[in-house]
Amino acid sequence: MELETKRLVIRSFSGNDTEDLYEYLSKEDVVKYEPYAPYSRQEAAAEAARRAEDPRFYAVALKTGKVIGNLYLEKGDYDTWELGYVFNSDYWGRGYAFESVSALLTRATEEWGARRIVAMCNPRNEASWKLLERLGFRREGTLIRNIWFFQDEEGKPLWQDTYEYGMLKEEWRRSAGRREYER
Repeated sequence: MELETKRLVIRSFSGNDTEDLYEYLSKEDVVKYEPYAPYSRQEAAAEAARRAEDPRFYAVALKTGKVIGNLYLEKGDYDTWELGYVFNSDYWGRGYAFESVSALLTRATEEWGARRIVAMCNPRNEASWKLLERLGFRREGTLIRNIWFFQDEEGKPLWQDTYEYGMLKEEWRRSAGRREYER
């Protein structure tokens, strides 16, 4: 799959994306809310190879070819798809996440049969939930201490809360986020 926007190319990953993937997945600020620690170069190489075989992951690249982030979209039950994204902090605040997610949402709802899109994020990840709201997602709930990725020194889970967001296909079609993207 390849999808082009004004400034970006959204495509499948390849093994050649190792260095760009390492550049952002090795950063503490980028993976702060992710279920993994910063990657080593070797881990990034293995992850690039794995993602090249995983149709749920999409590389987000500048038109120069440089990968600056990734999108995740997985089909679940009842034509509900789950969205995720991670971007290189060197490119935060420039609208790349908005642009790429908008393009992917349009493709998913118009061509792939997505009836509903959901997304989850940590309540402390303000940039993430503000992006979802700007796109037109509705906060549907807050799960309290529902998940943990890491443990403390004593091996006890470090519990986190989760915001749940959702949007129906028809809501995306008439959302301000889609109209802004299509301008």
